[in-house]
Amino acid sequence: MTQTTANEATTEATSRASTRASTRPSTREWDAESLGRRFEEVRGHTEALAAPLSPEDQTVQSMPDVSPTKWHRAHVTWFFETFLLAENEQGFAPFQDKYWFLFNSYYETLGPRYARPDRGLVTRPGAHEVGDYRANVDARVRDLVDTLDGGSLEKLTPIIELGFHHEQQHQELLLMDIKHVLSRNPLQPVYAGSPVERCEPDRLGWVEVEGGLVEVGHEGAGFSFDNELPRHRQWLEPYRLADRLVTNGEWLAFMADGGYERHELWLSDGWAKVRGEGWSAPLYWSEHDGVWFEHTLHGTWPVNPGLPVAHVSFYEAEAFATWAGKRLPTEAEWEHAVVTDGQGSQHGRDEQVVGNLADGGSFHPRPAQPAPAGSRLRQVHGDCWEWTSSAYHPYPGFHPPEGAIGEYNGKFMSNQMVLRGGCALTPAGHARASYRNFFPHGARWALSGVRLADGGAPA
Repeated sequence: MTQTTANEATTEATSRASTRASTRPSTREWDAESLGRRFEEVRGHTEALAAPLSPEDQTVQSMPDVSPTKWHRAHVTWFFETFLLAENEQGFAPFQDKYWFLFNSYYETLGPRYARPDRGLVTRPGAHEVGDYRANVDARVRDLVDTLDGGSLEKLTPIIELGFHHEQQHQELLLMDIKHVLSRNPLQPVYAGSPVERCEPDRLGWVEVEGGLVEVGHEGAGFSFDNELPRHRQWLEPYRLADRLVTNGEWLAFMADGGYERHELWLSDGWAKVRGEGWSAPLYWSEHDGVWFEHTLHGTWPVNPGLPVAHVSFYEAEAFATWAGKRLPTEAEWEHAVVTDGQGSQHGRDEQVVGNLADGGSFHPRPAQPAPAGSRLRQVHGDCWEWTSSAYHPYPGFHPPEGAIGEYNGKFMSNQMVLRGGCALTPAGHARASYRNFFPHGARWALSGVRLADGGAPA
């Protein structure tokens, strides 16, 4: 693609996208100073996450679902260059024309892109050159924001804010991906964090929820992705949620009872995965001399029974629930229970979201702690993304935005399952009750865990 062609194609696509995006309310009243300050915070955090990694670390792609660290750093920069600068910067020209091809993830509207499974083959640009790209785009975004008048600032703020949350998604993916990369290194290098002392699972409790005709989905003027809308009503029968996540100790009992060997516990597709890929334990678990070990971002350690089980697929989560005589919650049950429990409203207000998120620096699930004052559910936000039994489909009345931005979520609403809550790799301020994460049924490299549900009328 020539520079002129890239400029024209992207300007046309982003023009349609920004017109639609500008109709969405912002999380807060932004001015140029606060918007610039938030931009620096988000962009700086990505670089802080990458700082412990060598250029070689940042180049490796250990499987097709994993992207190299430097690709994440470049792609989120491409996002700001493409969706913000292309239409609004006077005399715009791409920093490097070929980067538009290399770092486009999946936006068909914007033209051809480099194949995802081959990203690890791109040894050039190197990690340092990606840093130069980031610095160039950062300076241009700052200059643009500083020159915007009130009307232009109001129009462009939703796109800039979407860029913040998009980058936070990739901050989480950067950590998930480098964990997989380092796990393939025979030296088992440490990234960050520290282990907790061995502990045993505490008693599993149950929280009864009345159900009824409830409303789910994002509400109010806070930021949300388009897949969290529109807010709508749904009928729920009475049900119960476990007050904490399933633990490693409980998973060891599942394994000891033949959990990975009993076909009757598994969906047909799941059983095919077990047999075809030789699953016998969660991802990152390995057995040595009769002892199970778990690879983490802070090294490889004996499996701690009291920690939440992590890196299990939807198939494994569903099989465990069947073995336990329970089930997985629907996403509407999860959201309604969390909101009625007083934790993290759908508005996305940061002060209401408490949990083991990435700002705690553990980068791994922790033992269940007491619920926040006035609440009963534990480990709602943080520790592990929680599989639900809900397929990732559009909400009633959903319409994706026009143009390239419309490809952000809508076209993935098939062959995926919804997860809720956030995990120990999720950036602070990026978790809320209405957030809909999604992965394929067999995905294991995401930091995903299990919360059980069942029927049961409240007393």
